[in-house]
Amino acid sequence: MIRDAHVNGIRLRYREEGGPDDRPLVLLHGRTADHNDWNGITQHFARRGRHVLVPDLRGHGESAHPGAYALHEMADDVAALLDHLRTGPVELVGHSLGALVATRVTIARPDLVSRLVLEDPPQAYAITGRPPIVEDGPASFDWRMMHQTEAQLIDPDPAWVAGLAAIVRPSLVLSGGTASPLDAADIARRIPGARLVTVEAGHLIHVTARQEFLRVVDAFLDEDPR
Repeated sequence: MIRDAHVNGIRLRYREEGGPDDRPLVLLHGRTADHNDWNGITQHFARRGRHVLVPDLRGHGESAHPGAYALHEMADDVAALLDHLRTGPVELVGHSLGALVATRVTIARPDLVSRLVLEDPPQAYAITGRPPIVEDGPASFDWRMMHQTEAQLIDPDPAWVAGLAAIVRPSLVLSGGTASPLDAADIARRIPGARLVTVEAGHLIHVTARQEFLRVVDAFLDEDPR
């Protein structure tokens, strides 16, 4: 089911699968993608007793393209959506940019998160040598989002970096290994008690090694919280 919600001053398009009384789980896509990036995975979690919610982040897909793309605003959108839907604490899964948004939701609103899964998140230190973004034509995302988020990836907000140490929810970090251009292990080191699992599959673990991705995430989410 595809739905719209008007939250945090914008319209968010989101996909919903599973029963409303099932355990809530949220999937956040990576940069330039949308909810369709999780096709198949959405249904997998729904079959496993999850009420799955998959928003298009602002600037992506059919959600609003407001022109302002601070990562904390993207996190505020997600938190506002969960408040609007009255989900209670959710299992929060984010890939790449979505992982950065997921950490910000968890830092700002720990009451909304029960478990955190970060798939190949970018590192939390400044980086150099990335090639400039080249706009190569019309796209389903807002090119302004690309430029604004790139600046935040290259030079992370020190307050966010410090906030990673305050995350107390059970956390799983998946690294794509040597084939990934990112240093996901850096994020795992900064979150207290975070578990790091390396899958040598590159940046798109949920695409290139889907069965292993699902096996590892299922095992983590199904652990006894006690």
